[in-house]
Amino acid sequence: MRFDAITLFPELFDAWPKHGVTRRAFDQGLIELHRWQLRDFAADAYRRVDDRPFGGGPGMVLLAEPLLRALAAVRAARGDAAPVLLFSPAGQRLDQALVRELAGGAGAVLLCGRYEGVDQRVIDRHVTLEVSLGDYVLSGGELPALVLLDAIARLQPGVLTPGSAEHDSFADGLLEGPQYSRPERLEAEPGGAPAEVPAVLLSGHHAELARWRREQALALTARRRPDLIAAARAAGRLDAADERWLRTLAL
Repeated sequence: MRFDAITLFPELFDAWPKHGVTRRAFDQGLIELHRWQLRDFAADAYRRVDDRPFGGGPGMVLLAEPLLRALAAVRAARGDAAPVLLFSPAGQRLDQALVRELAGGAGAVLLCGRYEGVDQRVIDRHVTLEVSLGDYVLSGGELPALVLLDAIARLQPGVLTPGSAEHDSFADGLLEGPQYSRPERLEAEPGGAPAEVPAVLLSGHHAELARWRREQALALTARRRPDLIAAARAAGRLDAADERWLRTLAL
């Protein structure tokens, strides 16, 4: 799977492939990341890639022609028709469903905007999908590109412990419930009580464990993200036991 990032700051992508669990995706050749400096496709000696917007207004806009030359070079190097993703506040909200869709493909061209944005004609002609991380504005598309790459890399075979991704938040449309590790008992802090791991997690009873984890995920999701409960219900992902449990919650 190959990703090509067109950016004014390719050095921002240097560290990420070398650290953390997702490094395995690169060490094993499951993901390739190629960085393209947009200024290399400028037409003048000053390597200018932006200008004032027509019609006035604050800020600068990335020029169409350097972007078009960069996209042509990426296409020639790739030899395929990979989708072009632009990171933009106007884009589709990035979620796990979109991550899984992209993780099953051959990669993408990641267009990292800056300043006031990208000449609209480039978007109209070449951008397959605009993607947003949420309702806020960042300085450029590099951080969203890294977020997307990280989310995709961790889904590649052999990157995570087998089964880990299937229990992540959003894997089945719900938030993941609480997790506990050693010691079994934390001593009390001043004015408090000891904190112990829930007994069911120590029982070794697999059916009870599975049901407890499901109930905890339902409870957390219902409290924090009731919209996800509504979506799961509409999609038929909640069974009768789930509905009974949700009715017991004092929300």
